[in-house]
Amino acid sequence: MNPEDLRYHKKHTWVSLSGKKATIGITDYAQDALGDIVYLDLPEMDTEVEANTEMSEIESTKATSSVVAPVSGTIVSINEELEDAPEVINEDPYGKGWIAVVEMSDESELDDLMDLPEYEKFVEEEEG
Repeated sequence: MNPEDLRYHKKHTWVSLSGKKATIGITDYAQDALGDIVYLDLPEMDTEVEANTEMSEIESTKATSSVVAPVSGTIVSINEELEDAPEVINEDPYGKGWIAVVEMSDESELDDLMDLPEYEKFVEEEEG
């Protein structure tokens, strides 16, 4: 996926849209800050997630961190390959490292997300 086509949450998750389905992953910045990812607690299929709340947990050699849902909806797909190979998130955060697909319940939440230039500015200010 092209990072320019994605929308970004301030908790360093991204969304790729296909109709009402939102593929979600963590940003390159997030995977870099975490370091080597060793475990991902995938969300359960068919569970409801709420925007701005924890969707799953990710563990690296440095820390355990929450993966925050950028949009609300129902989990309709999870990337099971990450159970055995969580390091794929480090290698390809915008491609094979996607975490889950959510069938959105409120598309207006997309208005709260940033485009790539806004996200890059946000990261710069956060590091400030």
